Amino acid sequence: MTVLDTHHVTRPPIERPPAPPSRIRLPGLSILLVVASVAVMALLVIMPLVTVFHDALSKGLGRYWASISEPDAVAAVKLTLLVASISVPLNAIFGVAAAWVIAKFEFKGKGFLLTLIDLPFSMSPVVSGLVWVLIFGSQGWFGEWLIDHDVKIIFATTGLVLATILVTFPFVARELIPLMQDQGTDEEAAALTLGAGGFTTFWKITLPNIKWALLYGVLLCNARAMGEFGAVSVVSGHIRGLTTTLPLHVEVLYNDYDFVGAFAAASLLASLGLVTLVLKTVLEWRHSGELSATRRH
Repeated sequence: MTVLDTHHVTRPPIERPPAPPSRIRLPGLSILLVVASVAVMALLVIMPLVTVFHDALSKGLGRYWASISEPDAVAAVKLTLLVASISVPLNAIFGVAAAWVIAKFEFKGKGFLLTLIDLPFSMSPVVSGLVWVLIFGSQGWFGEWLIDHDVKIIFATTGLVLATILVTFPFVARELIPLMQDQGTDEEAAALTLGAGGFTTFWKITLPNIKWALLYGVLLCNARAMGEFGAVSVVSGHIRGLTTTLPLHVEVLYNDYDFVGAFAAASLLASLGLVTLVLKTVLEWRHSGELSATRRH
């Protein structure tokens, strides 16, 4: 019997599949896609933006300044900022609380809560405003009681805030939920085991881990709050100088055939959006590493 000497058997090399390329190179197609993307962005974003500022300044700087400094325009800007300054922090608090509950705890009805959070995304903003009219309007559920006690919600700042909150409240929560679910509960559990209280755990562990996602959600929420039209239009009553936010002020001027004034007000609204975009870009530039880690979740 011959014993096979396995020490000198030459084994064929194991063939490994080639590593996938880090980038797909399709020269002709890539150029076509880049050109198409630039063309679409120029047509849908840059051209309308340039048109707004061009028409706003078409009668000169003096006419532009007169349009944005007249009392109704100033009141619209102040009201827009007031509504956003109330609704955005409230939605940030709600978003963090909702994301904490959904991501860190198991309970019956979690799926239903997620559905409710997503509901404003699928509901018309006009319906979001009409809901408050049906509840707090003069013919609504609490209308008679509100009239008897001289409490005004519809056609007042309170109604504008409620309508804006309903439309914008998913933005912060939906930005935080996937990240917090991916992070799990290990760090919080360790902190609690070491004797940290609930508030300390949130402030020292949870909040630093979600700060950039929270910032993104707040920026999105703020941009939508300042630019909301449909919901606030239903509850505002279009009282010039009192309940017209900046988007509503643009509509009022346009319907009055004051096109220069309408585009001047629209340029202010666009400028607020551009300021939000600049802040977002600066934060991404200064904290690119941390933001990239957050966005990978």
